Amino acid sequence: MEYHNPVLLQQSIAGLNIRPDGTYVDATFGGGGHARAILERLSNKGRLLAFDQDTEAKENLPDDPRITFINQNFRYLKNFLRLYEALPIDGLLADLGVSSHQFDKAERGFSTRFEGPLDMRMSHNQTVTAAEIINNYTQEELEYIFKMYGELKNHRCLAKNIINRRKEEEIATTTALISAVEPCIPQNRKNKLLAMLFQALRIEVNRELEALKEMLMQAKDALRPGGRLVVISYHSLEDRLVKNFMKTGNFEGILRKDFFGNPISEIRPVQNKAIVPGEEEIERNSRARSAKLRIAEKTEE
Repeated sequence: MEYHNPVLLQQSIAGLNIRPDGTYVDATFGGGGHARAILERLSNKGRLLAFDQDTEAKENLPDDPRITFINQNFRYLKNFLRLYEALPIDGLLADLGVSSHQFDKAERGFSTRFEGPLDMRMSHNQTVTAAEIINNYTQEELEYIFKMYGELKNHRCLAKNIINRRKEEEIATTTALISAVEPCIPQNRKNKLLAMLFQALRIEVNRELEALKEMLMQAKDALRPGGRLVVISYHSLEDRLVKNFMKTGNFEGILRKDFFGNPISEIRPVQNKAIVPGEEEIERNSRARSAKLRIAEKTEE
């Protein structure tokens, strides 16, 4: 099954600072590229737990007794690490991008390029689809998700056009949605703005930002002192959360200090600036263009 080439592979694996006998988590298994690179660096005593809520990802599982596949959202991280007696862990890697495989399947509804149902669920176990949001949310609710999750300045026009179109007929497909919002979108920025609109819907359908916050908080608790947290994000909303969390241990980015002025945080960034792909990688893999890699370490107790 065709999945994407893993983004920032060497840099993210180096960031994990792998101990051959350690226990690691790939929180976003996908095509298994990062997982295979982790396994290559583990001894027979090493262990990898791989999470992915998409059942199709299981088809990419290597035949290796050191890996445990968990078909769940990474927001349930600690529950499953407890279940598999895998605490504490030595490192966790999360590549937050939607895989090329998911984008390329028209029936998943993630892409603006194909006609398909307005689905956008990362897991088929979820009940809410993008179609339900588009056809049932109020104008105010639609404006909010387009503004907050898509960072779209024309959020009012988009929401209003959707409301007007759905009075005539249900908006059930990606092309029907694009047709409804077309009057709001200048042709010279069409692809960019539609991508932002679809991103906003996908985030709402999958509750992605809430899940990310829950996973990061649990990862901090699950890591042993000196353990590494490695996260690749693809848009500013995710990156802001990851950056604030790694710098301060919270999502507001407020650094708390003790009586003596020392920072109080169980986690600290390994380097201050995000690592971004070089021109050569972007040329090879266009989806790497917006990727930002951040690495943090659990502080010693």
